[in-house]
Amino acid sequence: MHQKTVFVAGHRGMVGSAIVRQLEERDGVQLLLRTRADLDLTSQAEVREFMTETRPDEVYLAAAKVGGIHANNTFPADFIHQNLMIEANVIHAAYAAGVPRLLFLGSSCIYPKLAEQPMREEALLTGPLEPTNEPYAIAKIAGIKLCESYNRQYGTDYRSLMPTNLYGPNDNFHPQNSHVIPALLRRFHEAKVRGEAEVSVWGTGGPRREFLHVDDMAAACVHVMELPKAVYEEHTQPMLTHINVGTGTDCSISELAAVIARTVGFEGRISFDTSKPDGAPRKLLDVTRLNALGWQASIPLEEGLADTYRWLLQHGVAEEGN
Repeated sequence: MHQKTVFVAGHRGMVGSAIVRQLEERDGVQLLLRTRADLDLTSQAEVREFMTETRPDEVYLAAAKVGGIHANNTFPADFIHQNLMIEANVIHAAYAAGVPRLLFLGSSCIYPKLAEQPMREEALLTGPLEPTNEPYAIAKIAGIKLCESYNRQYGTDYRSLMPTNLYGPNDNFHPQNSHVIPALLRRFHEAKVRGEAEVSVWGTGGPRREFLHVDDMAAACVHVMELPKAVYEEHTQPMLTHINVGTGTDCSISELAAVIARTVGFEGRISFDTSKPDGAPRKLLDVTRLNALGWQASIPLEEGLADTYRWLLQHGVAEEGN
């Protein structure tokens, strides 16, 4: 049996590690994994040399600089520069080395701030972006267009998936630079440990968000990557190379905070700091295309949050200040 070699860029991150877990369960897959110390994806020369030497059969491009509202607001240059460099280097080097198939992972923030809900793939580039993460979003849009352009010009089979808000094991639980679920899990956990009476949550609690467990995301990645080219192209016409990945359901931040409080066992009061930004009023993806391709999410939010909290406790992240 032919061993298929697969390079997972960003295999130590939340999404990359979940993709690795999925691929490890499959026969005939030889994983190519490189740490940041082994391979600097922002270095054109290093990436070119790696691709030329290894010539993988498939590439999952899960490497990215990511963060929440605070991080995006504080480090906009880092977010646009590093993400542009990573995707441009990996996608071009893959093409130059004759890599037949690649999967690029974007983000739902590629869609306009006031896009019609739920957001369909066709909403891309139809209006202004959410200002707080516009540099990151533009880098991700560039990645989609890189894949689309190489497919058009060179006939490559480079695909893009746009996940909704992801959470799960190996998430970033940094107190300032994390996304909403890890930030709240940590905050509620620490409040419980310290016996605090109240937890304050950023914003009004009104915005609605969709959340997808990273193991579901990884399963969707492998499912889409294994589709025949003709099937993928049929579902991404006309001129679309990306497909949304989500659950198709959302909840308000206040509802999320209540579920997290229950998950952690925090019995105090939840308040909302309305001086902090809300971000987009609603972000829900239309997952019609993905469902038509034979995949849908299977991990309910409460189950996924419990799994993530167990991981947090096992790894002592909150105690270490990571």
